[in-house]
Amino acid sequence: MVNITYDASGQLNWFDPDTGKTVVYNGGDIAWTLASTALVWIMIPGVGFFYSGLLRRKNGLSMIYLSVGTIAVVSFQWFFWGFSLAFSDTANLFIGDLRYFGLNGVLEKPSIGSVRVPSIVFCVYQLMFAAITPMIAIGAVAERGRLGPALVFVFIWSTIVYDPIACWTWNRNGWSDSLGVLDFAGGTPVHISSGTAALAISIYLGKRRGYGTERLAYKPHNTTYVILGTVFLWFGWFGFNGGSALSANLRAAEASIVTNLAASVGGATWMLWDYRLEKKWSAVGFCSGAVSSLVAITPGSGFVGAPASVAFGVAAGTFCNWATQIKFIFGWDDTLDIYASHAIGGVVGNIMTGFFAQRSVAGFDGITDIPGGWLDHHWAQVGFQLANSAAGMAYSFVVTTIILWVMHFIPPLCLRCTEETEIIGVDDGEMGEFAYDYVGIEIELGPRHMYSGDVGATGGGRGPMHHEMKTSIASEHRSDAESQYPLNHFPLKAIRG
Repeated sequence: MVNITYDASGQLNWFDPDTGKTVVYNGGDIAWTLASTALVWIMIPGVGFFYSGLLRRKNGLSMIYLSVGTIAVVSFQWFFWGFSLAFSDTANLFIGDLRYFGLNGVLEKPSIGSVRVPSIVFCVYQLMFAAITPMIAIGAVAERGRLGPALVFVFIWSTIVYDPIACWTWNRNGWSDSLGVLDFAGGTPVHISSGTAALAISIYLGKRRGYGTERLAYKPHNTTYVILGTVFLWFGWFGFNGGSALSANLRAAEASIVTNLAASVGGATWMLWDYRLEKKWSAVGFCSGAVSSLVAITPGSGFVGAPASVAFGVAAGTFCNWATQIKFIFGWDDTLDIYASHAIGGVVGNIMTGFFAQRSVAGFDGITDIPGGWLDHHWAQVGFQLANSAAGMAYSFVVTTIILWVMHFIPPLCLRCTEETEIIGVDDGEMGEFAYDYVGIEIELGPRHMYSGDVGATGGGRGPMHHEMKTSIASEHRSDAESQYPLNHFPLKAIRG
């Protein structure tokens, strides 16, 4: 039987037979951490909806599918050995051992993150971070990646990229934590690692068909999905940053308010930069800026005050906006600008944390004591932050590239889809399903059939000729029709007409 009792105040108590002492767990802290777990969970399909909305209709379902598939894969990986590799208390400077393999011994003992919550609570909370990170990265397969190998990649990548970086950053035995790097909620383990991995994936997969032509000059197919994904992310980020205090205290409240403020300022900043070019108030621009600023404030959310969070928002909304042009300079087909938003946003956040971190803010929990950043005249902190950023970026890029090329030479695991799948769309080619089933694929891909007598929309189901026409449609789109009819989406009124 679990060695748990309750004291007179109703608090959970665990008796440590080794020391003879009783550990008191705070019920409010447990409740807040578990609630934050649910908040971070909703962020993962939020990433899927955000990515889906930015793509073409024929690829819209694949990103939402990958978001829930990633939750499943990483949940097993975390149970199997992920948690132990990242957070075993006998870890070395870089990675843990298998002490908690299969979550053996992970239950009522104090967690490595906080003695105020038991290990099982900390474990499930950190699982959400482990799951969202590869989902951010795997968005780079959009419109040209195979879904089965993508989930295999998620398992491998989580094991040999995410877990070591999480260990060296957050485990008390890790070199980064020992050095004094400040990363409250995942600037390097989550955002720099995933954004850099996305760049490695983009380079490995190569360019999509029609890169550099009008074919890929399309607008997001569903801006509502982009906004919905942003809402899920923004909502969940209160648990992502505020929950990282692992306690319902003033530090959690401070992390929540600076998170919201940075996102608000960053969204407006990005939107204004876009307005200067097009004189349009872009919802996609606002959402991109909000997400980039949420990324930037993540490492500093438990260390900086509200005025500093305004600077985080302006900096992230500006530098991440400008960073979207890097892919054009180098010819990378980073479909969703993941590198610009997450890797660059993470670096911006780490550096600014080095400048704006304050000992007084970190002490809002009544426990944490740090030397602070430049505001507290601790000049070396920026150097520590840069070292961790560079290490995370280099490690993620190199190891991700190695994983991709090893998988490449195992044909069933090759991540690049066929040309035909890219033409008809990953949704149909890999899944046989659509985000919007009432739109037949022949309508999407065969403009010359749109007004003929033998093809038309069929209401809620697929047209009877759908599967028979895929091959001929793909063949047609290798002809001159490819340039005449870019894969923009036809108005619904034309389809129904």
